[in-house]
Amino acid sequence: MDQTQRGERILEVAGELLLAWGYRRVTIDEIARRANVGKGTVYLHWKTKDALLLAVVLNAKVQSLHRQLARMRADPLEVLPSRMMCGLYVDYLADPVLRAVHTDDSDILGRLNETARQELAELMVHGNHALRRHLQLLREQGLVRDDVDVAHQQYALQAVTAGFALTEALDTGTPLPTEVRTGILAHTLRGVLETPAATDPDPGAHHALAAATAAPEIIALYEQLAELSSREMRRQLRD
Repeated sequence: MDQTQRGERILEVAGELLLAWGYRRVTIDEIARRANVGKGTVYLHWKTKDALLLAVVLNAKVQSLHRQLARMRADPLEVLPSRMMCGLYVDYLADPVLRAVHTDDSDILGRLNETARQELAELMVHGNHALRRHLQLLREQGLVRDDVDVAHQQYALQAVTAGFALTEALDTGTPLPTEVRTGILAHTLRGVLETPAATDPDPGAHHALAAATAAPEIIALYEQLAELSSREMRRQLRD
């Protein structure tokens, strides 16, 4: 195997062990053994276990982002916050890696977020800027309220969506069906962010045109984010 192939194999094994054992039991020694590489080879690509497992999560997030882009290209109404976040939430529910990170331990999620701030600072800044610009474009088209500071809207959007993800870790008995949970998320985001025109269950031509007008630039924002994320993955595999 060349260096890139070894890095990809290490990433694959780390993801498998994360799902099988949970964060705390995974060790670099075991990852190296199962990937058939030396322990030092693992550290050629990632400085710490946290950095490696963050790469596993980033890879899962990139795949989810590509699915979201496909939904937006197929239907411009998917750029609405209530539609976009429900799509991402369904991806989250279906992705064992993303769910494992949130449901394993809140301390682990915090540690990985701290690692992300250190290792992926530029990418995180770009992602925040993309979401802020996304909301601004929808405001310009009358699809998102403009009577609240856009920074506050961004905070609310992220906080509500993160809360739904973290709730999965709580032992609340039999979970509600997926369609019910996504319906609650959509209803919440529509009420907090979107205008009456955007929340019309039977949107008219003006509503559809507004979404179609905003969609190309919004899609371009996330295409760039996806490329930067993939570039970061490739950079790690080269280093």
